[in-house]
Amino acid sequence: MTAVGEPAPEDLTAKARLRDAALRLFAERGIEATSVRDIARAAGVSGGLVRHHFGSKEALRDACDAYALAQLVRLKEQAVSGGQALGPEFLSATQPVLLGYFVRSMLDGSPSSEEMFSQMIGLAEGWLAANHPDGIADRHAYGSVLVAMELGAWMMRDQLSAALGADVLEPEGQLRMARAKVEFYSTPLLSPEVAATARTAIDQLQQTAPKDRAGRRANR
Repeated sequence: MTAVGEPAPEDLTAKARLRDAALRLFAERGIEATSVRDIARAAGVSGGLVRHHFGSKEALRDACDAYALAQLVRLKEQAVSGGQALGPEFLSATQPVLLGYFVRSMLDGSPSSEEMFSQMIGLAEGWLAANHPDGIADRHAYGSVLVAMELGAWMMRDQLSAALGADVLEPEGQLRMARAKVEFYSTPLLSPEVAATARTAIDQLQQTAPKDRAGRRANR
């Protein structure tokens, strides 16, 4: 498997090199801090080819969004259906460009990043529906929190790296974090009894919360 951001042998066109260079630079610097000239120089082509192939930096960013999301879907499907979740190729393919790009997109706060976040939630919901059709009361909320937790961890790259003593986007820190995530997702933190009590309490609060809000509005 070719790592994200590294062009495959059959994908060495100028357009692909521009896309891959943009992914790397957007992940490292952010969208605003990266110029068309920077992208062209990193791709080893003339600046005019950016507009020739994409029209504008914004259109190139859209192409990067689509490519990154497609890569995420492919990698997740391979991890789940192909049993490659723990394989070294899977781990190296998702690092560091793809994760860095998603994090930068979320921090950017543009309409494009909001759309990508929504699409990632949709992917999470689809995966939950296919693999855990029962037992999740609010699949959309579950998927939303899951995506936010995954991206949030990478947004705290500096803090996590300091805590673990290794950069989480480098092999040593990445693998230590990956092991911790496997333990996290495979080991329930709550006993069935505590979880049932918490669900009952939340259900009760959800039933009364709208009345409380209405009462506060009436008392104003």
